[in-house]
Amino acid sequence: MAAETETDPALEAASWDLEPLLDGRGEGRIDELLDEAQARADAFAARYAGKVAQLDGPGLVEAMREIADLFELVGRAGSYASLRFSTDTTDPARGALLQKVEERGTAIETKLLFFGLEWAALDDDTAEELLAADGLDFARHHLRMERRYRPHLLSEPEERILTEKSVTGRSAWSRLHSEQVSAIEVDGEPLDVALSRLLSPDREVRRATAEAVTKALEPGLRTRAFIYNTLIHDKAVDDRLRNYPTWLTSRNLANQVSDESVQALVEAVKSRYDIPQRWYRLKAQMLGLDRLADYDRSAAVTSEDERFGWEEARDLVLDSFGSFSPELEALARRFFDERWIDAPVRPGKRGGAFCASAVPSVHPYVMLNYTFKRRDVLTLAHELGHGLHFALASKQGILQQGTPLTVAETASVFGETVVFNRLLEQTGDPSSRLALLAEAIEGAIATVFRQTAMNQFEEAVHTARRTEGELSVERFNEAWATTQAEMFGDSVEITDGYRTWWSYIPHFIGTPGYVYAYAYGQLLALSVYRRYLDEGAPFVPRYLEMLAAGGSMLPEDLGRIVGIDLTDPGFWSAGLELVEEQLRAAESAARAAGRLEAG
Repeated sequence: MAAETETDPALEAASWDLEPLLDGRGEGRIDELLDEAQARADAFAARYAGKVAQLDGPGLVEAMREIADLFELVGRAGSYASLRFSTDTTDPARGALLQKVEERGTAIETKLLFFGLEWAALDDDTAEELLAADGLDFARHHLRMERRYRPHLLSEPEERILTEKSVTGRSAWSRLHSEQVSAIEVDGEPLDVALSRLLSPDREVRRATAEAVTKALEPGLRTRAFIYNTLIHDKAVDDRLRNYPTWLTSRNLANQVSDESVQALVEAVKSRYDIPQRWYRLKAQMLGLDRLADYDRSAAVTSEDERFGWEEARDLVLDSFGSFSPELEALARRFFDERWIDAPVRPGKRGGAFCASAVPSVHPYVMLNYTFKRRDVLTLAHELGHGLHFALASKQGILQQGTPLTVAETASVFGETVVFNRLLEQTGDPSSRLALLAEAIEGAIATVFRQTAMNQFEEAVHTARRTEGELSVERFNEAWATTQAEMFGDSVEITDGYRTWWSYIPHFIGTPGYVYAYAYGQLLALSVYRRYLDEGAPFVPRYLEMLAAGGSMLPEDLGRIVGIDLTDPGFWSAGLELVEEQLRAAESAARAAGRLEAG
């Protein structure tokens, strides 16, 4: 294991190289890319505006190829600016560059708005005839999905106004929130580093950390609440203008799932809140507590503090991926060798971890805040899973590389599970096995149950904002505490400080309605992994085929490739049973480690 010091030269060297996005020609290339995109957008509008209904099949293919090329140009510039900003959100120059690129990208997007509106206006028979054109594979599913928005589209002048104003509206508020949260320091450390101390086996460390986090959140709390109020109302206005029946309908449409299926998922998960409650009671026993407090939820259940240096983490993940598929291992190795990863914690760096698809003509990028913990190794595997998904799907082109959010977590959770099971295989000590299994069940709880509880928080505040007007900080706190308590039952005490912790979560701000997709993706990925365990090596080619399909088909069609039926009403229950199996394994491990009485 790595030494106790957090100095790791290999980690410090793990910073990404963004120059491929600019063809190695420096930041001056950004204006060139955007100038070319603007000129091509102007020419495209002059050629096609008012004439989409006159296109034949080959003409539609030609037009869509030009749109894809335009998106590539803008995507290169936008990816560079946003990725550079994410590693230092306090640098004014990086912020200014991001704003400039967003403004120019929006102007180009506005120029192309007419095409989608005219395409949606075609009658169904004409559209279906055009969709059958040879050579349209790179855009066919994309175009078919665009037509589902027909009932919610406004006139072209209205769409232009909304698009242009978004730069000074939603995206500006979202950037402000990101800058505010990235600037939060807890006892001189970034927020992410402080939150990692909640894993400490020392309860006093956890309690003090939670109090320090709450104290650090306090100064900007009203500002973050105002930002959230503004964005919730902005969404309510959009939904009203576009005739969306619920606050979540637009997200479900983007996810290519029905309102009814999402509600079925939420209800299925809520009906099994007994699983996290059972775990938290078990954990309280192991920690010698009558009941957990909220700051105890992530506490280590053993005294071991296993640490992994960066190279050790890399080798473990690559070897684990290789045991499943040499093709995946070779592709994952490029992320390290060609500097597609930015891993060290730095002041001003965006918190958390993510993988950005960037553009298909270049490659994905992974961002981490690596703190040497075993959880960070699994996060590395998770984000690399996303990266492999994006890389394999790059052949689909920029219009169909990405999947709906409901399927987007499949490869990441699968990759994380492969590495987790490798760690478990290598661990014979009962206490170490207990620690690993505890992380597994807590990961499942965080992804399935906590994200569903957060969906219920969003449901509460979006609904309240539309009926009550602007919400106070205390109203947000109340909604957060109520929806968290529903999940915890009487197994966890919610402290006063924890009531404000909703305020740093970025998904609520940048992607409203996003969080349920984690639960969807986790349960899907667990089911996919079970298929692998049942079938072995013959399963691997089908799995790679599913990843390579990207977003070129509906989620249920992607599921069929690997033998999963997403339309089966029992699907969610089956996934939840897999989570309960993990819980039973953790209970058995606790007894084997002498942490519980037998029986």
